[in-house]
Amino acid sequence: MTHTDDTPAGMIGRTAIALEKIRRRHRCLIVAVTGSIACGKSTVSGMLEDLGAPLIDLDRIAREVVMPETPGYDRIISVFGANVVQADGALDRKALSGIVFADETKRRRLERITHPLIFDRFVEKMTQLSAARPDSVIQAAVPLLIEMNIQHLFDRVIVVYLPEDIQLKRLAARDNISEDKAAAIIASQLSADEKKTHAHYVIDNSRDRSHTQKQVNQVWQRLQQDKKQLYPDNDVQ
Repeated sequence: MTHTDDTPAGMIGRTAIALEKIRRRHRCLIVAVTGSIACGKSTVSGMLEDLGAPLIDLDRIAREVVMPETPGYDRIISVFGANVVQADGALDRKALSGIVFADETKRRRLERITHPLIFDRFVEKMTQLSAARPDSVIQAAVPLLIEMNIQHLFDRVIVVYLPEDIQLKRLAARDNISEDKAAAIIASQLSADEKKTHAHYVIDNSRDRSHTQKQVNQVWQRLQQDKKQLYPDNDVQ
């Protein structure tokens, strides 16, 4: 799909209009799940999915839209060259990340390629899912929600939170890197404490799984009430 306005403002505006049409037609509560690196976003999204909230994962969409033989893949190769292609033909995401991490201009060029594709696919999936599951709570896992300043696209925002000392240890263990390297990665991103300030609901994932599950269950009940308030003539899911 091509658009006359693929600027960030144009892309976000199109998405907002599309989501509002979905709300009017299918009466869904659209929820974003976000958080900083290694905080446990996937764990919380999985729990919500088990409770009945279908999931759209924007990280997964970001991989899909740059697979070989897609327009996104072709455009990236034309801009960044064959050095970002692996031997098997797949995009070398690590090499590409290394290029754009150190160069703001190149990062923005990459985003101008990928973000419209990601948002168009997100709307496509949301349209399909809301038609199949009207009157439901639908969640989107959006790692860079706050950084992109797109909280307003969603009815509710859930932030998965860890104190930084625990986040550092979990990231180092998960990625098998030193704590110094983990600290540098965390320092380069928006802090978990800052993300908390944008949340309707915060899930503290610093303890065991049962503690997280208890909080998710409570938030799920609140989301049912939120949906009832937004659509008062609907039955509670």
